[in-house]
Parts: sequence; C-alpha cells; structure tokens
Amino acid sequence: MKNLFDLTGRLALITGSSQGIGYALAEGLAQHGAEVIINGRTPESVKRAVASLKDQGLSAHAAIFDVTSKDAAKEGIDAIEADIGPLDILINNAGMQFRTPLEDFPADKWELLLTTNISSVFYVGQAAAKPMIARGQGKIINIASVQSELARPGIAPYTATKGAVRNLTRGMCADWAKYGLQINAIAPGYFKTPLNQALVDNPEFSSWLEKRTPAGRWGNVEELVGAAVFLSGRGSSFINGHTLYVDGGITTCL
Repeated sequence: MKNLFDLTGRLALITGSSQGIGYALAEGLAQHGAEVIINGRTPESVKRAVASLKDQGLSAHAAIFDVTSKDAAKEGIDAIEADIGPLDILINNAGMQFRTPLEDFPADKWELLLTTNISSVFYVGQAAAKPMIARGQGKIINIASVQSELARPGIAPYTATKGAVRNLTRGMCADWAKYGLQINAIAPGYFKTPLNQALVDNPEFSSWLEKRTPAGRWGNVEELVGAAVFLSGRGSSFINGHTLYVDGGITTCL
C-alpha cells in the first residue's frame, strides 16, 4: 500500500513547466521519486528551472521544443526516448489565456489559443502514446480547467479549448486504455499563477472569487501536486478518462 504514491524509477515529462503550475507539478513528482523533464521554448527559463530542481537534490532534465508544432513534438518525444529513457508519465500542461469580449476577440488569438491549449495536447499526447502503447503501459495527464465545465465573460475561446481538453481526454481513454494506458485530466480552479496575476491583483475579482468559491480563497499551485502524484502512480491504475476538479468546490455551486 505504501507504494501507491511512490514514483521512484518513473520518467515524467511536464510540458510548459519552467514556471507556474507546470513547475510545481514537476517539483512535486520529483519529490515523490520521479525523474522529471522540464519543457518549454525558452532555453534560459528551462535551464533555470532544471537548475532549481537539481539544487534540491532532485533528478531533472531539459527538453526544449515547441509543443504547438506537430513535427517538433514528435522530434522532442523521440529525443527523450532515445537520450534520456522510456517515458512513463506525460503531463500536458502547456497553455495560455487571452481575455477580451467575444465580439471583439481577434481571430489570430483564437487560432493561437486553439494551437497552444488543445493542438499541443494532441501532438505531444499522440507522440508519447505510441511508445507507451508498444510497452503496454503509460500515464497521460491533461491539464483542463474549471472552464471545462463553467464559463464567464471575456474568455469564451479559452473555455472552448478547455472543454475540448476534457473531451479529448475521454477520447484518448476510449482509444488507448485497451493498450494499458491511463489517461486522465486535472481541472484546476482559480490558482495564483503568472497566468492569473492580473486577476489576483484585481480586488473586485478576488472578492467575487472568494465569495463564489466554497473554500473562500484562491488555490496555491502546490495544492495540485497530490492529484498529479495520485494520477501518476499505482493508486490510479483503474481510473481512466476521468477529469478531477481541484477547485475549492467552485463547480459544486451555482
């Protein structure tokens, strides 16, 4: 029973993990024994994150490639498999946000959100799944959102992409569970991250959020680690196609 949450010997790639939620998840998995791979497009940021983990005595590598490119994603996964080792865990975390009223939403930002938030999950997920399928095992965790379930003004395209992540997770399960893979999603609520800093700094929004959320506060990124460790380890061996909301209860209330 003690081994249910032990990730010793597991190799995990976390996309978009040089800061924010991605870094917190990488750090958490490494603290539970995993060998982690930090991914991003900016070499300096990735190397800085890797150095920070190594300073803690944790095992970390860098994988610098663009997850929004089909070819780069395949080349990146192939390089990991060849140079670092067989991938056991993939966390598709890379994502972005852009806020403006839907009637004024720029088409180029729509395309960018689609590519970053959903196409990357497909590209990296497919590339990682092929060797996992050949080995008969693997864990894929997609980062969804409470916006997979809810909506609010100014972020309709983001809501669309995160709804797609939730359903792509189900589709991945439908296709790949038979090969021994577990594919699930974590849907964070409102967390204090660089992506949300403008909202954190807005007293009116923070007041609304605290009243709207049963827990009465913003989440801290470290509070996502338990869900990620659980879905990465043996304890979730029969959980598949599920979206786990880590949101302080916001999706339970109207």
